[in-house]
Amino acid sequence: MKIAVLGTGVVGQTVAAKLASLGHDVAIGTRDPEATRARTEPGAFGNPSFADWLGANPTVRVATFADAAADAEMVVNASAGGASLQVLAQVGPEALAGKILVDIANPLDFSAGMPPRLSVCNDDSLGEQIQRAYPDAKVVKTLNTVNANLMVDPRQLADGEHTMFVCGDDAEAKAKVTALLTEQLGWRDVVDLGGIAMARGTEMLLPLWVRVWGATQNPMFSFRLVR
Repeated sequence: MKIAVLGTGVVGQTVAAKLASLGHDVAIGTRDPEATRARTEPGAFGNPSFADWLGANPTVRVATFADAAADAEMVVNASAGGASLQVLAQVGPEALAGKILVDIANPLDFSAGMPPRLSVCNDDSLGEQIQRAYPDAKVVKTLNTVNANLMVDPRQLADGEHTMFVCGDDAEAKAKVTALLTEQLGWRDVVDLGGIAMARGTEMLLPLWVRVWGATQNPMFSFRLVR
């Protein structure tokens, strides 16, 4: 598929690299492609600079958010949750209409320091806000409950014996995303929670996730649904 990954942070880089390695035609979206290509400083989490990352992933095209999504068959929102609606606004409703929009972002609010709060919760979610803003897109929420490395290689932890959740209002879109998760990314246990309103639950796992990370000093963990 032609896939646009919106966001050039560690999550966007990790997801884009994996999808490209699987043979997909991948474009990574950013506000300013030239400035992004020129980034030579290491990433915030010790990952390589974007310039080095791009050198290791030469098939990934760097484009503006709008250009990356224009001819994509699937769009992945890997932007910071607090900026996701602004990022998608640069793409526009016409470019997103009829497409699967995989939302892997979390609405984390760092304005009061660590640990972050959720900017939206309980009776709304980022996934729902995106779906309302782009009613002709097929929003599927998933992958937001693990770190970037586990998103694309769940077998790094407990040989993949942990759970990923999906939710969204379009059954066919969820089925396609689930197939991508299981057949290409290696997820063994994918649980469909229902409509996009269920994103409230998966996003509200993040306050717990952040605190477990703080307690263990290790982001390589996940949740498993035992049943």
